[in-house]
Amino acid sequence: MSELALRLVGADVLGPEGLVRAPVSFADGLISEAGGREVNLSGYLVLPGLVDIHGDGFERHVAVRRGAMKDMGAGLRAAEAELAANGITTAVMAQFFSWEGGLRGPEFAAQFLEALGRVQQATVTDLRAQLRFETHMLDDYAAFETLAAEHGVDYVVFNDHVPHERLAKGLVPRRLNGMALKSRRSPETLHKLVQKMHDEREQVPEAVGGLAARLLARGVKLGSHDDRSREDCSFWQGAGVTLSEFPETLEAGEAAAELGTGVILGAPNVVRGGSHNGNVSAVDLIAMGHCDALASDYHYPSLRRAAFFVEAAGLLDLAGAWALVSSGPARLLGLEDRGTLEVGKRADIMIVEAESRRIAATIAGGRVSHMSGDIAKRFIQSGS
Repeated sequence: MSELALRLVGADVLGPEGLVRAPVSFADGLISEAGGREVNLSGYLVLPGLVDIHGDGFERHVAVRRGAMKDMGAGLRAAEAELAANGITTAVMAQFFSWEGGLRGPEFAAQFLEALGRVQQATVTDLRAQLRFETHMLDDYAAFETLAAEHGVDYVVFNDHVPHERLAKGLVPRRLNGMALKSRRSPETLHKLVQKMHDEREQVPEAVGGLAARLLARGVKLGSHDDRSREDCSFWQGAGVTLSEFPETLEAGEAAAELGTGVILGAPNVVRGGSHNGNVSAVDLIAMGHCDALASDYHYPSLRRAAFFVEAAGLLDLAGAWALVSSGPARLLGLEDRGTLEVGKRADIMIVEAESRRIAATIAGGRVSHMSGDIAKRFIQSGS
């Protein structure tokens, strides 16, 4: 499909210094110096498209209810429509490889990667995979490594959901029956499994260090998830991890930033004004300068809302706030071809109504992925 060649005029355009009334042209999928037919966008803002570095909101589309989604590709295409309607032009889809089973289990991860591989070339939004590996699954390291290699996964995050504190006290994990149901195990079998992983925890540092080294040798980007302490951050940095997702404490957030690790925080945490489970406030970390990128986490609409919230709260100007959802995550992912509206970059554009700041259109790689309302008439009439 050929890309559009357009010149957007009359809008306020976001650049490094803020909003400026200037034209934006694009052709062949890239921001260009000039050319293309004109579209009058007076009353609108033109912003870089959103780069979502971690999102699992797609789960509701690919696993609505047990057995309800037979064609996962159809679910991913529905998820793309939601992404586009929220201004997201690059989406990293965070998929578990976990002992928790169900849509977090290894079997589901394989099905997800296969389906994503089938639809990627047909979607306008740039859909990418992240695999989140449960580090205490010592018996599954080889299977995980093989799956990641087979599907060319280039972003892996290390995760640990084993309830160590309760197990160390001899207590039954919370919500054991519910977790057992999701994993299709009996509560007794699941309890034995998590106890085994807890008991073998001393073997994990050496095992995960070796896995990290092998992944790095293949050019895979590595992240850690839910760091709680300076020791956590130091360990992961020593293993070659360069990204810290959702640090749970102020200590971990500060340590990651001091160590030069990219800090990724949850946009829903910003919009809510705090964490839903009592972790450190993303707003506080942003105010301290300890945030390189925001991620949608479990709610795609929160990504753009969080950027506008950061601006409105006076934490950063609009250019700085928008960098947290565009150029910042692009840089952390090594995607130097996107994140700003500079000439030569991908034509990833989000157009919003200036007053309401509602999304009117999304353009990804020079192709329309979402458009509704009055703006559609302007695009059509400009070509008549």
